[in-house]
Amino acid sequence: EQNYPNPFNPSTIIRFDLPIATPVTLKVFDVLGREVTSLVDEVKQPGRYHVSWNAQDLASGVYYYRLDAGAFTRTRKMLLLR
Repeated sequence: EQNYPNPFNPSTIIRFDLPIATPVTLKVFDVLGREVTSLVDEVKQPGRYHVSWNAQDLASGVYYYRLDAGAFTRTRKMLLLR
């Protein structure tokens, strides 16, 4: 799902659902493609999850988060406004 709220200041929530147990990584990147942080890097069981990200130490701008769960990959854009 798209993060909420978007745009955000200074924190946002990223939600995702898993139909089966699978390794999951959730990473945030800046507009240049540099990894800002890794929010999740573990095997998750089936279910609904939400991860909060606090970006209070980062500059305003566009960021991307990438969710990799098994064969599924999704990248979404989010906007941090100060």
